[in-house]
Amino acid sequence: MKLFSCDACGHTLYFDNVECTSCGHRLGFDPTRLDLIAFDLAANGDWQPIKARSTNPGFRPCANYAEHAACNWVVPATQTDGFCPACRLNRTIPDLSVPGNLLLWQRLQTEKHRLVYSLLRLGLAPVSKQQSPEHGLAFDFLGDPNPRFHEDSSVMTGHAQGLITIDIAEADDAVREKVRQEMAEPYRTILGHFRHESGHYYWDRLVRDSSTLADFRDCFGDERIDYDAALQKHYAEGPPTDWMQDYVSSYAAAHPWEDWAETWAHYLHMVDTLETAWQFGLRLAPRVDQAEDLATKSSFDPYTAKNFHSLTAAWFPLTIALNSLNRSMGQADAYPFVVTPVIQDKLQLVHTIIHS
Repeated sequence: MKLFSCDACGHTLYFDNVECTSCGHRLGFDPTRLDLIAFDLAANGDWQPIKARSTNPGFRPCANYAEHAACNWVVPATQTDGFCPACRLNRTIPDLSVPGNLLLWQRLQTEKHRLVYSLLRLGLAPVSKQQSPEHGLAFDFLGDPNPRFHEDSSVMTGHAQGLITIDIAEADDAVREKVRQEMAEPYRTILGHFRHESGHYYWDRLVRDSSTLADFRDCFGDERIDYDAALQKHYAEGPPTDWMQDYVSSYAAAHPWEDWAETWAHYLHMVDTLETAWQFGLRLAPRVDQAEDLATKSSFDPYTAKNFHSLTAAWFPLTIALNSLNRSMGQADAYPFVVTPVIQDKLQLVHTIIHS
């Protein structure tokens, strides 16, 4: 994730900020420039950038920014649709009259915007189902008194033909932790869900009808095997005992589609975290002898890196440092994964498909 500077005072800003804590100017994220802008309020009610921008001089906040504090993105003042590109993907939102639902939905919105940011950085701007009913992407954020977290043909949290459904209970920390323990998952986050489900959508868009389908099958397996039967077997019997050799998570072993979605999510974890490290200028130079393999410097933009091995060369030392820092705080590993050569090959195919 990028760092930003206030146009008015130069103060450091972060992706989720809505107001500069130094000078008090209101802020809005412009998805066309991938920039966080400081604004003044114009006489006609438009948000006027502090710095003159010739092409889009006037903006207004996304409808979900102004009404629900569930977005900090802006749209051109001339745009007839009141929603930003990220919020236009919402097909269904929770009943906000139910106590607690607004907070859960705001948390979901925050992580969904991080997903859309990554997709924009990778040149994979999603199209809404309003624009393209057949090929577009949409989100249903639903509440259920008895949430189901298994993916199958009757999913509550999952993907089907461009529609990603997320149960808002996933935004409840206590519920998510309970499910994480019940399903023996070392890692379960809201952002992880968004990235995983987006992987299913982009498999349809980038792989299914493309020349890379054969490469996918060589690397991930044949997706034509019965999906529901494979998932039922996974939930009944668990993964193979040696799953860690070939899969980034135990769930990835359930079916080639899930393997792709988990690997896709993992790739997004990598590039976004590496961008944050790059923006902060992180450099690792361990103060022990013979630790050259842990030394690295985040000196490039990972979203535009063509060479996959440059990503892994920076990634592995960074994750070791992240885990060590977490343990020093008495927390679980930030990165509880082992990336074997087989998994690296899968990540490299995701990288190749995205950049082609």
